[in-house]
Amino acid sequence: MTRFVQTRPALRDPYTSDWQLQGWLDRLLGPDGHAAAKARLAAVSADVLGPLRAAHHDAETHPPTLTRFDAWGARIDRVDTATGWQTLRASAARHAVVALPYTSDARTTWGAGTRVVQHALLHLWGPESATFSCPVAMADGAAALLTATDPTSPWLARLTSTDPDQAVTSGQWMTESQGGSDIARSTTTARRLPDGRWALTGDKWFCSAIDADMAIALARPEGAGPGSRNLAPFLVPRYTPGTALPADGLQVLRLKDKLGTRAVPTGEVRLDDVPAIPVGDPAVPGLARMMTLVVVTRLHNAAAAAGGMRRGLEYALSHAANRQVAGGTLAGNPLHRATLGGLAVDAAGAYALAAHAFSLLGTATTSTASATPAAEELRLAAPLAKLLTGRLAVASASEYLEAFGGAGYVEDTGIPRLLRDAQVLPIWEGTTNVLSVDVLRALTTGDGARPLLHRAEIAADAAVHRLPGVADTVIAATRRLAADVGTAAADPRSDRVVAGARELALRLGTTLTAALLLEHAAWAADRGDDRPALLASLWTLRRLGNTDVSADLHTHFDQLV
Repeated sequence: MTRFVQTRPALRDPYTSDWQLQGWLDRLLGPDGHAAAKARLAAVSADVLGPLRAAHHDAETHPPTLTRFDAWGARIDRVDTATGWQTLRASAARHAVVALPYTSDARTTWGAGTRVVQHALLHLWGPESATFSCPVAMADGAAALLTATDPTSPWLARLTSTDPDQAVTSGQWMTESQGGSDIARSTTTARRLPDGRWALTGDKWFCSAIDADMAIALARPEGAGPGSRNLAPFLVPRYTPGTALPADGLQVLRLKDKLGTRAVPTGEVRLDDVPAIPVGDPAVPGLARMMTLVVVTRLHNAAAAAGGMRRGLEYALSHAANRQVAGGTLAGNPLHRATLGGLAVDAAGAYALAAHAFSLLGTATTSTASATPAAEELRLAAPLAKLLTGRLAVASASEYLEAFGGAGYVEDTGIPRLLRDAQVLPIWEGTTNVLSVDVLRALTTGDGARPLLHRAEIAADAAVHRLPGVADTVIAATRRLAADVGTAAADPRSDRVVAGARELALRLGTTLTAALLLEHAAWAADRGDDRPALLASLWTLRRLGNTDVSADLHTHFDQLV
């Protein structure tokens, strides 16, 4: 008897096969700017198709371990990680996934667009990184914070190095067991020593990338007032200089046994007068400084969501092309085509939102002005991008598992990891509810939602002649949003407004995504490409208009993917 063996899903070149990525790079960078990035992006893509997939598998199948004591009883708190994890660490440095926005050559070539190129690198590299994208995110956030506060720091030079032997990553030690996201309840204290140095004491409950060479920790300086705004960021060297031993007074209490992101060593840390370096003036309330880091890591979260959605779609498409069902392939089944087509539209929306946020970050951080339109828009776009893409990623990952049937539920296929790893995205750096409250705060500061609503109005007006039904849907949604935003901004602490914050934030994110897709569609249509208009139409009608577009998803399936 011949035993049936299902064809293993294959992966196309993630750069050259992704027409949406290519189109957005052409538009945001210009043809010359995209051309200047092609060699770098092709190199990442080749690594993803080659050694990084093996490294990813090795890191996933050999999770980190913690050895607290050596054979003679000395406390060593050694965290061991897989060879594949170290390979991914080296590749992150070589491909400059952290360093690119900080290098003078890149800024000369792309200017504000350097963050656009970085996002493209993350989009290609991240899904095959065993979630090494997590320490990458925190390293970028730490680098952004040091750039703003201490640009001559030797730690900044190492965070942004492209030499694997010199580059380091960073942890992020914010939460404590009693407070969680309510960091105002933090009890970690910062004490100034007689020699002028600082030391931290306290427990940190969720410390990702505990093997990183440094971490940014929040603590309350001695004499500082209560509340979250008076906390200050400190740089904590993880190891005793010149050794592999933990810094004096630092203990790793345990590693977390997590649902997903299992290759990332995440631990609980106890600090007992651990040497630390203030990031900025500790006498000045420091939460606002820390937000420089948080904005960057939230954008990385959105990039991970969008990249993971696209990679999951690629695997599901490959399986559908090979899997025989009822006398044909899954890819020929109208219902399955409509299902995958909807996932392609969602992946396109997530990519648009993440790419836009990175573009805003690039513009905001290259301006010499203290306040810019890009910075104002980013204040709202960052939590919206993180919030919406995280939820889309979990829903999509669940569908990808289902698309594989029973194989999607079997660990050694690697498919269940898509769902396990996606679930961290709506949690890390703020749950949906936490971010929704942050959105309410953003509505009452600066220009609030005005840039977002204005963008949607302009995009809809431009689409009236090409896509009248779609434009009408966006206009109606924007008018409703404007009224609801006005109500929320007038009394953001009322029970009614707070109770509806999640729904309002999701509508804002969905409307912004529709506007971004329509903007890109108009640009592409002028160049003879109607596929982005199809994506924009299907996203808008389905997500804003609550319209059943299943037949269109089936009919236009080949154009969507």
